[in-house]
Amino acid sequence: MGKLTKQEKAKAIAEKLEELYPQTPIPLKHQDPYTLLVAVLLSAQCTDERVNKVTPHLFAEAHTPHEMAQLNVEDIENIIRPCGLAPRKSKAIFDLSKIIIEKHSGKVPQTFEELEALPGVGHKTASVVMSQAFGFPAFPVDTHIHRLAYRWGLSTGKNVVKTEADLKRIFPKELWNKLHLQIIYFGREYCPARGHDPKKCPICSIHGRKSLFKEMKNGRTRK
Repeated sequence: MGKLTKQEKAKAIAEKLEELYPQTPIPLKHQDPYTLLVAVLLSAQCTDERVNKVTPHLFAEAHTPHEMAQLNVEDIENIIRPCGLAPRKSKAIFDLSKIIIEKHSGKVPQTFEELEALPGVGHKTASVVMSQAFGFPAFPVDTHIHRLAYRWGLSTGKNVVKTEADLKRIFPKELWNKLHLQIIYFGREYCPARGHDPKKCPICSIHGRKSLFKEMKNGRTRK
């Protein structure tokens, strides 16, 4: 069997991910676009598991922009402290809530430009909201996806911008929204950053050898 092209490898990987994860529930608990936006913002440098323990307490106090804007920043900070970066995140949540009220009639905007203009909202957060809240084709690249795209030889891994562009180029647009969740689930279960055995990995054992060898040769581990 000859060497697979990158597109053929991508197709095989997508088929394996669909086999393993036909259902892809959104990891962050939320009720609507606003609560999803807040949860994604809280997930920066924090696990989804911890965010899901904190958000019920936060949303019990305020689950709409209007309710959040009635709280003090210090109140928000005290609730979200377990998520880390609490001073910065609490101010961002408070400020973006006021902007959503004043500029967007209390509704989360549905464009990348408007979302990324909100405090604390970068391209990855905007991509998650556009994808998971509004169904717009997007390919949010988190640390799992960035690392695995490099490990599988689908991207050079120079930065998340390049990784996102590479993945969008080789995977059909209709797969993006589900595929980014499938890769996240796969990374957590089979392909961790540390203690990974490529021989036991359903994808690396077949498709990741060259990039894994390159990782070891260069003496580095992508996270």
